[in-house]
Amino acid sequence: MLRFWFDLKLWQKVIIGMILGILVGHYFGSEATVLKPFGILFINMIKMVVIPLIFFSILNGVTSISDASTFGRIGLKAMLTYTFTTIFAVIIGLTFANIFKPGVGVNIELQPAVDAGANIKTLGEILLDTIPTNPIGAMASGHTLQVVVFAFFTGFALILIGDKGQQMKDFIVSATHLVFKMIELVIKLTPYGVFAIMAWVVGQYGLDVIFSLGSFVMVVIGALALQYALFGIMLLGFAGLNPFPFYKKMVETQALAFATVSSKATLPTAMRELRQKLGVSKQSSSFILPLGASMNMDGVAIYLGICSVFFAQIMGIELSITQYLTIILTSTIGSIGAAGFPGGSMVMMGMVLSSVGLPLEGITLILGVDRLLEMLRTVINITGDCAVTVIVDSWEKTLNRQVYNSKEEEEDEELTDY
Repeated sequence: MLRFWFDLKLWQKVIIGMILGILVGHYFGSEATVLKPFGILFINMIKMVVIPLIFFSILNGVTSISDASTFGRIGLKAMLTYTFTTIFAVIIGLTFANIFKPGVGVNIELQPAVDAGANIKTLGEILLDTIPTNPIGAMASGHTLQVVVFAFFTGFALILIGDKGQQMKDFIVSATHLVFKMIELVIKLTPYGVFAIMAWVVGQYGLDVIFSLGSFVMVVIGALALQYALFGIMLLGFAGLNPFPFYKKMVETQALAFATVSSKATLPTAMRELRQKLGVSKQSSSFILPLGASMNMDGVAIYLGICSVFFAQIMGIELSITQYLTIILTSTIGSIGAAGFPGGSMVMMGMVLSSVGLPLEGITLILGVDRLLEMLRTVINITGDCAVTVIVDSWEKTLNRQVYNSKEEEEDEELTDY
C-alpha cells in the first residue's frame, strides 16, 4: 500500500487527499474540525515562503535580461496583455451575473461582517501605496505589490550597472535556488494539507451550504469555465498555437493550484512545466510568469464582478452604467492587489463593494462556499499566467514550438530547475 502511494504523482495524491478530506468532513461533521490546526499550519507554511519567492523570482527574472530595452519591451507586452485579460475577465463576470441573475429570488438574511471594512482602501490610496517607503517593512507586512515594485526597481538598477553587479547577480541566483527548494519541500506536504483543509471546511460548513447557494456557485463555475476556454482561443489567435498540448501539459500545475489555493506557491512547478514541456524560454518563464502571479488574477476579477451584481440583485439594487464602469475599474485594481495566498480576495471585495455603495455585510453570505470557489479561481489565475507567458514568448520568437507540440513530457524533474 505504501509503495502504491509513493508511486503516485503528486497531483494524483492531491486529488486523493481532497476526496478523503471531503468524506471525513461529511462523515464526522464538526468533529472533523479537529484537523483545522493542521490545515492552518499548511497555509502558514505557504505564506512563509510567498514573499521571498516573489522577490527573488522576479529579481532573478529581471536580471536575466541583458539590457534595459529588452526589459522594457517584454515587460510592457506582458503587463498590457495581463491588464487586457483582467478587464475582459471582469466583463465576463458581470455578463454572466446579469444573464443568469443568481441573486434574484434569494431570500437570505445578511448578517453584519466582522471587521468587514477594516482594511478597505480607496482606489487612490491603493495606487499611491504601490511604492514602498520601507521595502523591508513591505516584506514583513506581506505587501505583495510593494515587494514586486521594489524587485523591479532593484533588478533594473542591476541591469544598468552591468558587470559591477555580477556578484549580486550570482547571489540572487543562489537565493532563488534556495527559495525554490523551500517551496518544493512545502509542496510535498500538499496532499496532507489539503486533506486537513477539506475535512475542516466540510466539517464546519457541511455540504448543504453549497446547495443553498447553488445558483451562485454554478454561475461562478460557468464564468470560470468560459475564461479557461478563452485562454486556448488566445493561444490559437495570438500565437498560432494548438491549445490542446498546453492544457494537457499543465495538469500538474493546475492540480497544485487547486490544492494550495496559491498561484505563487505553484510558481516553481509552473516554471518547470513551461520550460521543459512547452518550450518556453528561461527568460520568459523566470520573468513574465512571476509578474503574472503577482498582478494577473483573472479568476479573482471574474469573482469580484459576479459578487458585486449578486449582492445588488439580493438587495434589489439596479446598478447604473457608471457603477458598472466603477466595478470594472476597481475589480481590475482589486485583482491586481489581491494577495497571492488563501483569502486575499476578500479584502479587495470590500473595496469593490464600497466603491459602488453595496453593503459589505454580503461578504459573510458567501464565506461557506468561498473556499471551493477560491480553489477554482486559483486554477484560472495560474492558467492565465502561463498562457500569457507562452504568448509573449512566442511574440519574442524564443518559444521552442517543437517542444511545445511534442508528446513526450519530462517527469520527476526537480522544481529548482527554473
